[in-house]
Amino acid sequence: MAAPSAFSSTNSISHSGITDFRRKLRSTIVDFLNYSNYNANAYSSTFRLHRSWSRRNFSVTNVASNPQQKLIDPAVDDANGTALEKFEPDAASVASSIKFHAEFTPSFSPERFELPKAFYATAESVRDMLIINWNATYDYYEKLNVKQAYYLSMEFLQGRALLNAIGNLGLTGPYAEALRKLGYTLEDVARQEPDAALGNGGLGRLASCFLDSMATLNYPAWGYGLRYKYGLFKQLITTDGQEEVAENWLEMGNPWEIVRNDVSYPVKFYGEVIQRPDGRKEWVGGEDIIAVAYDVPIPGYKTKTTINLRLWSTKVAVENFDLHAFNAGEHAKAYEALKKAEKICYVLYPGDESLEGKSLRLKQQYTLCSASLQDIIARFEKRSRELVNWDQFPEKVAVQMNDTHPTLCIPELLRILMDVKGLSWKEAWEITKRTVAYTNHTVLPEALEKWSLELLQQLLPRHVEIIEMIDKELLTTIIAEYGTKVTGLLQEKLKEMRILDNIELPADILELLVKSQESLTDDSIQDENSDETVEDADRKEEETKEDEVKTKVFKADGPVKDIKSIFEPDPKQPKLVRMANLCVVGGRAVNGVAEIHSEIVKNEVFHEFYRLWPEKFQNKTNGVTPRRWIGFCNLELSKIISKWTGSEDWLTNTEKLVELRKFADNAELQSEWREAKRINKMKIVSFLKEKTGYVVSPGAMFDVQVKRIHEYKRQLLNIFGIVYRYKKMKEMTPEERKAKFVPRVCIFGGKAFATYVQAKRIVKFITDVGATINHDPDIGDLLKVVFVPDYNVSVAEVLIPGSELSQHISTAGMEASGTSNMKFAMNGCILIGTLDGANVEIREEVGEENFFLFGARAHEISGLRKERAEGKFVPDPRFEEVKAFVRTGVFGTYNYEELIGSLEGNEGYGRADYFLVGKDFPSYIECQEKVDEAYRDRKKWTKMSILNTAGSFKFSSDRTIHQYARDIWMIEPVVLP
Repeated sequence: MAAPSAFSSTNSISHSGITDFRRKLRSTIVDFLNYSNYNANAYSSTFRLHRSWSRRNFSVTNVASNPQQKLIDPAVDDANGTALEKFEPDAASVASSIKFHAEFTPSFSPERFELPKAFYATAESVRDMLIINWNATYDYYEKLNVKQAYYLSMEFLQGRALLNAIGNLGLTGPYAEALRKLGYTLEDVARQEPDAALGNGGLGRLASCFLDSMATLNYPAWGYGLRYKYGLFKQLITTDGQEEVAENWLEMGNPWEIVRNDVSYPVKFYGEVIQRPDGRKEWVGGEDIIAVAYDVPIPGYKTKTTINLRLWSTKVAVENFDLHAFNAGEHAKAYEALKKAEKICYVLYPGDESLEGKSLRLKQQYTLCSASLQDIIARFEKRSRELVNWDQFPEKVAVQMNDTHPTLCIPELLRILMDVKGLSWKEAWEITKRTVAYTNHTVLPEALEKWSLELLQQLLPRHVEIIEMIDKELLTTIIAEYGTKVTGLLQEKLKEMRILDNIELPADILELLVKSQESLTDDSIQDENSDETVEDADRKEEETKEDEVKTKVFKADGPVKDIKSIFEPDPKQPKLVRMANLCVVGGRAVNGVAEIHSEIVKNEVFHEFYRLWPEKFQNKTNGVTPRRWIGFCNLELSKIISKWTGSEDWLTNTEKLVELRKFADNAELQSEWREAKRINKMKIVSFLKEKTGYVVSPGAMFDVQVKRIHEYKRQLLNIFGIVYRYKKMKEMTPEERKAKFVPRVCIFGGKAFATYVQAKRIVKFITDVGATINHDPDIGDLLKVVFVPDYNVSVAEVLIPGSELSQHISTAGMEASGTSNMKFAMNGCILIGTLDGANVEIREEVGEENFFLFGARAHEISGLRKERAEGKFVPDPRFEEVKAFVRTGVFGTYNYEELIGSLEGNEGYGRADYFLVGKDFPSYIECQEKVDEAYRDRKKWTKMSILNTAGSFKFSSDRTIHQYARDIWMIEPVVLP
C-alpha cells in the first residue's frame, strides 16, 4: 500500500484526503497493536508502522494471552526470525511519519496543518528516530556495565533542537524534501521552535556543547539539570531599557522531552537529625517534595550513540493537597505545599536579595544534587545486580560539577553512603574524593559562592554536620602540613582555606592547639635555664625577626585564653560556608577553563590548595561544537570549507581546518568566502529589521558584542568608543567623515540580571545612544547602533555567521575563558580584545597579526587599581571628552550620573572604575582605528578571516571532552555495534 498523499500546499486537508489518510492509519494501527514480536524499548513504532503500509506481514499472536511469549530481537521482523534490512528513511517515509504524528500525537486541532502543528509533528517524528538509538545506547551500556560520566549543571542553554537533531542523524535532505511536499520549508518549520529556556550564558551553552561532543565521540555520559518552567526571563527593550517577562517556552509543550513518571525521588528540606539505635544518623521530619525525571535525547553526529539529558521537575504527593481546607474555602492553604514544591523549578537564578530568594536558590541546588545522586546510585546498584561493591563506585561513576552550583553533591553523596547505605565516614569520604570533580568558571570573588551557615542549618541540617566533618578533616590536614609552632602562619592558612568561614574551631582541634602551645611554653622555660651559645642566641634573634609578623609569643599562664582569642570568630561578620573551597577539598580534580584562567586559579584563587595538592589542578580550555556553530548555522561557509579541505571530515576533526591556511591568498577562495559572508550579512539585515525596526546597510562592517551584560565584560567601553566615534563624526564635514570612517553597524545583545542595576543602566544607555545616532541624518549609514532584544542561541546562530568584527574586551584576568569568541573565530570573524580568557590562546592560533589587541595585561591589574586608589591615575583627555559629551544630554533626558560616576573617584563601592574602562579607553580607540584601516583592504581582511577559521581548530568541544574523559573521568568511548 502506498504512503498517504501529502497535505495540500494550501495547508488544509481535503475531506476525502483526510478520511483516506485516517482510514489507512487506523487500519495499520489495529494490526500494529496485535503484533506480538514488537519490542517497544528498542525500535521505533512510527517507522515500523510506516513500513507496514508497503509490507503488511504482521503476526497476530497476542502477547497478553501468552505470558510465556518473549519479545524477540528488534532486528528481527517476524516470528520466523527473518532479519530486517537496514531501514533508511526517505522523503516519503518521513512525510508519512510527520502525518502520523499530526493525526495521532495531536497538540493542535485536526482541521488544519499550519506551521506550529507542522513543527510539533516533525519534531515528534524526529524523536521517534532518536528513541531507537537512545534506547539501544543505554541497553548496551547496561549490558557492558561501563563506567559513566554524569555532568551536573544548573544551566543547559540548548537552543533549538530540530535542525541539530536531523543534522546529526544525517536526515536534513529527507526532512527538507518531505516538508516541501507538505507545503512548507524546513527553515520555516524550524523557526517555530522556541529556544529551551534552561540557561543564561556561556556556562549553559558550554554544557550543551559538551553533551553534543560526548554523544558524537561515543562517551558514556549523561547530563543532569532542572526543568525551569519560566527560564531566566524574556527580555523586552522599551524606552525605559530592559524589562523582564516570564519565558513561555513550555506553553505549547516540549516535543523533545519524555516524562518518566516511574523515575522520581524524594527530596527533603528542614527537619532534624536523630541518632538511630545502631549509631547511624537519620534526617527526619521537615518538608518533603518529589523530583520527577524528564528525559531529552541528545544525538551524536553520524553515530548511533544518543545520550540523555535528565531534567528534574518538582511536585508533592497527592496527599499533601488539603482537600478539607479547599472545601472550607481556604484555597491558598489547600495548595500551599504544592506551590512550595513547584516554585523550585519556576525560574533560573531567582533573585536572591531577600531571604526567601536565597532559600529558593539553595533549594534548587540541593534538588539538582539530591535527585541526581539518588538516580546515579540507583543505576549503579541496578548494574551491579546482587554484587554491590561500594569500593567500585568511583570505578563506575564520575560526577562533574559545572561550577559551584552543584557543590552539595559532596555532602549529599556522603549522606547517602553513610546514612542510607551504612558505610563508615572513612569509607564514604574516600569514595567521594575519588568520584567528584569540579570545574571553576570564575575568578570574581562575588561569583565564588558563599552560603549563610544559619540558612544551611535550617534548610539542610544533616549536610551542615557533614560539612563540619569535612572541614575538620581539612583542619587536620592543614595542621599536619604547617604545624602549630607558628600560630600566626597557621591562622593565616586557616582563614584562607577553611570551608567554614568565621566559625569557631572544633573543640578537639582547639584543645590540640592549646596543648601544643603549652608544650612550646614549657620548652621555652627549659631553654631559659639551659646553656646557650652565642651562635644559638644570634640564630634565635634572627628567627624571631623573620617571624615577628606571624608568630605570637605565649606566656605560661595564659595559652588557652590566647589561642581562643586568636581563632575566635568576629561577631560583626557573618558565618559562611565557602562552596568553592568545599569543591576543592572534596573533589578529585579541579580545572580551569583556559590556560590563563587555570594559572590564576593555581596562583591566586586557590593558591594555598594548589601548594597542598598540586596534582589536583588541571587546565581544560573550553570548546564549542563545530556541528552547530558552523555546520548547521552557516551552510554557505560549511560548503566552502568542505570543498577546499576535500571532505566534511572537519566537522568531527577540526584539525582539518588548518588546511585552509595554504589557500588563504587564493583569489577564488577569497571570492567565495566574501560571497558567503555577504549572504549571511543579508540574513542579519532582515533579522534586525524584523526584531528592531532598524534598517542597516549590508555594505557596512558588522561589529558585534553579544554576551551577558556585566561591568567586567565592558559593554560600557564599547559604547563609549561608539560615542567618541559619533562625536568626531559630528565635528567633521560629510566629505571628511566619509574619508575618515569605515561604515559600521554596531550590534549589541545580552541580558542584564534583573536585580543588577548598573548592568541595566548600561542596556538603557546603549539603546539611548542608538536611538539618537540611528535617527541622525548627518550620519546616515556611516554608523548604526542596534541592541537586539532577548539574545539567545537562535539569535546567535543568525548574528555570528554574518559578523565581521567581534568584541571580547573584558578587563584582563576577569573572564575565565569565553566560548562566543571561539564561535566567532570559527565563522571567520576577526576579534578585537584583551589578553583575557581564551583570547590568549585564540590569538596564538590565528596569528598575532590577525587579532586586534589592546589594553592592560592581567598581571598589571592589581597595580593599576592601587595606582587609582592612591590618586595617581590621570585619565586620557579623550575619555574625559566622552563623559562630558554624555553629560550634555545629547542622548536624552535620562540621568546617567550614577553610570558615569562609577568611572570616577579613587575609592568606594561602585566607584573608582574598578574594571579600568578609563585606563584602557585610549588603547581601545587607537586599536579601532587599526580595524578601520584593515577593513579597507578587502583582500587583507578576507585573508585574516580565513586564517581565523583555520586557527580555530583547537577550540572544538570534542577536543575538550577527550581531555576530560582521559584526565578526569577515566572513561573510554563505547561504540554501539
